[in-house]
Amino acid sequence: MTRLVGLPPVIGPATRLLVLGSFPGVASLRAQQYYGHPQNQFWKILSALWAVDLVEMSYAARVEAVRERGLGIWDVYGACEREGSLDSAIRNAELNDFAWLRQQCPRLQAIAHNGGESFRHAKHTQALGLPVHPLPSTSPANASWSFERKLLAWRDVFVKYSLA
Repeated sequence: MTRLVGLPPVIGPATRLLVLGSFPGVASLRAQQYYGHPQNQFWKILSALWAVDLVEMSYAARVEAVRERGLGIWDVYGACEREGSLDSAIRNAELNDFAWLRQQCPRLQAIAHNGGESFRHAKHTQALGLPVHPLPSTSPANASWSFERKLLAWRDVFVKYSLA
């Protein structure tokens, strides 16, 4: 299996809430964009929360909108081996350096894990001494949750940190 390397974090000094996925899927790695699969609901959920059509924006504009609002995006894994895009296929994963993240984001107030695979590593993010929240995965593989149900769960967390 080929060793895959993830994407750099989308963060800044104003980051208050960090959303951590597990590891970018094939479409995201190919495009070098977080949540690059057209069926992933991440950008649709943020669009609904912020009343801005992020889906129609360029990726650079999306990233700018995220940073402006104090949101950060990263993954729990910095590298792994995997065939396809499913989290269940991840092997020999290497965790990202969350202590480094705390230094880069002095205003960070909380971590939100996008999906179960990411949340399996909550003990590592809780070591930062911040609140940690599980969120339903925005992946198309999480078809058991409707868009509306996902949006409600995401809104609850975003409102707590004045991001919605």
